[in-house]
Amino acid sequence: MTLVAFLSGAGVSTDSGISDYRGPDGLWRRDPDAEKLVTYAYYMADPEIRRRAWLMRRDAPTLRAAPNAAHRAIAGLDRRDGFAVRVLTQNVDGLHQAAGLPERKVLELHGTARTVVCTGCQARSPMADALARVDAGEDDPACEACGGVLKPATVMFGERLDPVVLGEAMGIAKAAEVFVAVGSTLQVQPAASLAGIAAEHGARLVVVNAEPTPYDELADEVVREPIGTALPALLERLA
Repeated sequence: MTLVAFLSGAGVSTDSGISDYRGPDGLWRRDPDAEKLVTYAYYMADPEIRRRAWLMRRDAPTLRAAPNAAHRAIAGLDRRDGFAVRVLTQNVDGLHQAAGLPERKVLELHGTARTVVCTGCQARSPMADALARVDAGEDDPACEACGGVLKPATVMFGERLDPVVLGEAMGIAKAAEVFVAVGSTLQVQPAASLAGIAAEHGARLVVVNAEPTPYDELADEVVREPIGTALPALLERLA
């Protein structure tokens, strides 16, 4: 059984209509001020930031998006005999699971945008319910249990990754025989370091990304072709 691990970044979901952040046409380059909407300190301190953030979530395609060819190719490899697949994703859209990969095989390093969490009592509820309240006229829906500030169950700038999830991801990176970093600039730490950890422990490292990354020199193979066609072809060759 060959363990193939994927570190998937925003570039994996662009074909599903979800913009990346740091690419040539990424959200931060088009609107640098938008980064405040996902920065914990700004979000907690300013109701106007929260109001704008809720409108951004309401209008974003994340909850309406469907898996694309890259998501389906990864899920398809998992169904082939002789392969164990694990996905360590920087994405918060849930599209790997929607493509058919079992929940237990996906580690969401930066959380999920499909759930909201109260910053006070930690109660969780569906994002869709919170957005329905926004549609009904609430600028900044509060926790229905305690009145606290709600945020998406994602890791905002200024927050730390869940140490348990990160520890599991490091274990997978160390054990992987093939490690594919796909659609990630490999600039956001500590998630990006997983590529280096995998290479240091003997994995064949493949980087699939439109732009150069800091880990290209460590890679056994670098692919610059569009992810939607390059990844399915790469995995077919691997299989």
